[in-house]
Amino acid sequence: MPIDTTADQLHVALLAPEIPWNTGNIGRTCLAAGVRLHLIEPLGFSLDGSQVRRAGLDYWPRVAPCLWSDWHTFADQLPALGEPLFFTAEAERSLWEVRCDRPTVMIFGGESQGLPAAVRERYSERLVSLPQSSPHVRSLNLSSCVAVAVYEALRQRSASAACRGRVSR
Repeated sequence: MPIDTTADQLHVALLAPEIPWNTGNIGRTCLAAGVRLHLIEPLGFSLDGSQVRRAGLDYWPRVAPCLWSDWHTFADQLPALGEPLFFTAEAERSLWEVRCDRPTVMIFGGESQGLPAAVRERYSERLVSLPQSSPHVRSLNLSSCVAVAVYEALRQRSASAACRGRVSR
């Protein structure tokens, strides 16, 4: 599978997603934002099913997600894709504290279990969360998290590009 190593590439990877509607919505967000979507098996649904296509609307064929047979196969390719960020509500570091202005891979776990413990342990220095003010909210919807993270990365990239374009006096 060819890997796009463009300098400004942004990737979203879903590890064992369970809900087809979330995956369809995430695919639509990725397409709109110019982000490459990776789906890492096992999936909790069939990609041939109408639910994913319905959530992705008529955009799903254009999303063309990269499908990976398992975590280890995908993890072997991480260095070629960019710097990984692993999203979990347990992270002490917020997305707002992380630079996303270079090749980045945003990795999210499945809806009910999140990222596996072994992955969180192996990449503990790369864990990030979305800021939450209320202690009464355990987590946010997966497709909402991906959208917030993707557009924060795009905001950072836009701001970085604007700064590079300024001429100092």
